[in-house]
Amino acid sequence: MPQYDKADIERRMGGAVDALKGDLSGLRTGRANTSLLDPVQVEVYGSMMPLNQVATVSAPEPRMLSVQVWDKSNLIAVEKGIAHANLGLNPMIDGQTLRLPMPDLTEERRKDLAKLAGQYAEKAKIAIRNVRRDAMESLKADEKKKEISEDERKRLEDEVQKLTDAHVKQTDDAAAKKEQEILTQ
Repeated sequence: MPQYDKADIERRMGGAVDALKGDLSGLRTGRANTSLLDPVQVEVYGSMMPLNQVATVSAPEPRMLSVQVWDKSNLIAVEKGIAHANLGLNPMIDGQTLRLPMPDLTEERRKDLAKLAGQYAEKAKIAIRNVRRDAMESLKADEKKKEISEDERKRLEDEVQKLTDAHVKQTDDAAAKKEQEILTQ
């Protein structure tokens, strides 16, 4: 039974691209985006929970996030969770809601965020290349075990390289789009 599994390779490479998109969505662009609060963890009921399990996050205005806490007793815990996330946001309590005005980004901060987007993209590309390396090694092992021919190995290696190139391009495109978004706000 050959070790090479195209579907698994596509899934793993796609996972790296999806992880990158998740990382990029957490970068602040100056415009209110509810995904900015996705990484926030809140200590409620004796355990850490994602913010979206204790409150509703919305963007009622382009430069304001609103966090509607479901249980009023968790209001202070949610405020602390947002403060500990180091997002540069100052929550203001308004009844059972936290209002988060989006401060303007300085030019220096924009450049730092764009650089961070590039670093995230590089991490994703490394993950994609690691998947390619694993696939190439399994193809060589399959050929050595006489499960596939040399021609078949070369054809499949080309296929793996095309998958790699396509996923690296998706990574570059996503990072370039985010950098553009950050620098032109």
